Amino acid sequence: MPPDTRSPPFSNLDPMTIADAIESLGFSLGSEPFALNSYENRVVSFRDDDGGRWVAKFYRPARWSNAAILDEHALLGHLETDGVPVGPLWRDAGGRSLFEFADQRLAIFAQVPGRAPSLDDPAQLFALGEVIGRMHASAQSLELLHRPHFDAVSSCSASRETVLASGRLRGRLAADYADISARLIESIESLRLPDAASILVHGDCHVGNLLGDGEHFALVDFDDCMYAPAVQDLWMLLGDDHEQGWRSQLEELVEGYEQYRSFDRAEIQWIELLRSVRLMRHAAWLLARWDDPAFPRAFPWVEGDGFWHDQLRALELQRVAIARKPWLA
Repeated sequence: MPPDTRSPPFSNLDPMTIADAIESLGFSLGSEPFALNSYENRVVSFRDDDGGRWVAKFYRPARWSNAAILDEHALLGHLETDGVPVGPLWRDAGGRSLFEFADQRLAIFAQVPGRAPSLDDPAQLFALGEVIGRMHASAQSLELLHRPHFDAVSSCSASRETVLASGRLRGRLAADYADISARLIESIESLRLPDAASILVHGDCHVGNLLGDGEHFALVDFDDCMYAPAVQDLWMLLGDDHEQGWRSQLEELVEGYEQYRSFDRAEIQWIELLRSVRLMRHAAWLLARWDDPAFPRAFPWVEGDGFWHDQLRALELQRVAIARKPWLA
């Protein structure tokens, strides 16, 4: 890829600046901030002098507008008021939740204790379905004006353009990617999602964003909240490699979900579409973030052709999956 002469994002966010930013909000640090596993943003946990445990999220520059971030915060505040278990957002005495320090925007959240769920445990799947259903039911009464509306074709087309424009793929590899991705997008167009199916969802509902004790779970990190079908927040929790396993897992999730909100089973046919979008977006995201030094360190295999050959195989499998009669239908 061509060299990038821009200053890398977060280049001025050293440990001292992180500590100063947190203390500027009135916190007295009882421990050194500890970096959590996050690449899109910079996220640290810390303990205050009173033993309280917190998380500071420094937002990636230029990704979201302030209005979009405040929409995320409005959703969190609404859910917390409604009793939905989420990572609570901290506000100062004036009610502000988004702050700026040294050209970085940040927010503070109470740390949610617990661990990620086990997708092999039916009781935990039921509990996950409950918290997601409860969140969707509550969020129905809220309108956010600055969060995106999911569009599978637009998303995949933008991802395709990012990959092809990156210069990472050359020769036959680039030609194969262009061909296979174009045919996959054609398949996705045949399953265009109706606007009426879109509701306010978490948007990135994987096991790392659900923490609990095995019986009760809380949702954290609403950075990708958007309008999309309800199944967007369920399909990433289907971890089994076989259809029968998916069927059992989905049954438990939906049973829990429907304690709070009905689920339209017609949305099941969109799971492979959603999987395809995430697959294409992930590759494009890696390339789009390559100017961030954290990415080459964490994902060195992106520079090898093997990663892209695997990507091509995965895209072709998704095209075939979409062309088949939808599984579980």
